[in-house]
Amino acid sequence: MRPDAPGELQEDQLRFMAGRWPDEVAYRDLDNDEQITFREWDEQSNQLARGLTARGIEHGDRVSVYMPSEYPLRWIVAYAAVHKAGAVAVPGNVRLTARELTAILGHAEIRGAITCDALLPTLREIRAKVPSLELLVSVEGPSDAAVGWHDVLRADRSDYQVTVALDDLADIMYTSGTTGLPKGVAVRHRNVGTIPNMVPNWTGDSWLHGAPLFTFAGIAFIYNPMKLGLTAIYLPKFDAGRWLEIVERDRPAMTLIVPAMAELIVAHPDFERRDLSSLAMVSIGSAPVAPATQLALQARLPDAVVSNSYGMTEAGAAFIVMPGAEVAKRVGSVGKAIPPTETKIVDEAGDDCAPREVGEIFTRMPGKQREYYKDDAATASTWTTDGWLRSGDLGYLDEDGYLYIVGRKKDMIIRGGNNIYATEVEAAILEHPAVREVAVVGVPHDVLGEDVAAFVVCNPGSPLTDELLKAF
Repeated sequence: MRPDAPGELQEDQLRFMAGRWPDEVAYRDLDNDEQITFREWDEQSNQLARGLTARGIEHGDRVSVYMPSEYPLRWIVAYAAVHKAGAVAVPGNVRLTARELTAILGHAEIRGAITCDALLPTLREIRAKVPSLELLVSVEGPSDAAVGWHDVLRADRSDYQVTVALDDLADIMYTSGTTGLPKGVAVRHRNVGTIPNMVPNWTGDSWLHGAPLFTFAGIAFIYNPMKLGLTAIYLPKFDAGRWLEIVERDRPAMTLIVPAMAELIVAHPDFERRDLSSLAMVSIGSAPVAPATQLALQARLPDAVVSNSYGMTEAGAAFIVMPGAEVAKRVGSVGKAIPPTETKIVDEAGDDCAPREVGEIFTRMPGKQREYYKDDAATASTWTTDGWLRSGDLGYLDEDGYLYIVGRKKDMIIRGGNNIYATEVEAAILEHPAVREVAVVGVPHDVLGEDVAAFVVCNPGSPLTDELLKAF
């Protein structure tokens, strides 16, 4: 490693930034009007990591970061500290019930959890059923159930890192997808980063984001902005009007939104009047976006790249990305695999599909394959022996290798023997100017087996009727 470049661990990027740009703002919490510099983030995570070690957290122990998005600065300090202590971060989904979370944290055999007072009752209930859980830390202060954040911090702010190998576990990301019990995706230090560590060109620009930090998109947002030379500005609770106001006021260069956010932004009455000209990149992720919505955003942002990317927790750094020059020409596509990522479409027999033939999407990232934690059977059913990930998503490649997603295998509606993809029907309905939101599902039918049902939300005051929409 060159002395003027970050090392291979994610935390090495933070150390590098703290040394090179110590007083630059690394992260801003837009709801609480708080911020943290690279020096503060690095030093506080060193203090917390030392405290976790002093409290008995050892190399390889699993520690859950279980806080809502309203605590983003504490969240990112805790996440870095867990890794610096040599432990494994287990992000906790705050939307789950105690029963669901008990199954997850019990499977991970967590040793500790960093949380807030509002969630302590849930963790107290879980601790009674998960004997491995010993240490609870609350960011607000000590109580009968937890030690306080400031009681764990150690005075020494200097560099601290328990030795870890690149093949050691860094995170366990629990994701249930659309079927079955949650499965833990084992993320190792060698494949935790979606963007490699680098010496960025510090611009002072910013990246606006709002995905919950316990999700794959949220975790990626912790370190990726700094690698691109950007300050992370975080909106804990999404509101379309507030988002538009922030873009006009703070002028971020990049943003990541999910399709539901995109729909609300385009439908908002302030969409046409707010100044959005600072945005050079609008990345839409987590699900396919309706072509009409993407076109509306692109028309409103003619100088920006508005792209619908494709990735999943199991795929790690394997991403499908749309080049800016292709967005307008390939509406509905999520892009093309960026080497060394590979992608192909496979039919039910396991054979490669021809261009524009629908099948299951397979992706592969040589050398960075992930697996499920303590679940060999699920790993074997999801990854092939030669490293291909079976996504469970249906799609097709065009003649130039650009990927189009049509839905999930289990979401396909079979009507009278014909395959119907819900996302394609949704996209068509959303083209009607009076439609604000739509969800298409299959419903039982005595003759056809299944029929198509659409749940539609109209714009306020719209005269749209069932008959007019069917005719459209």
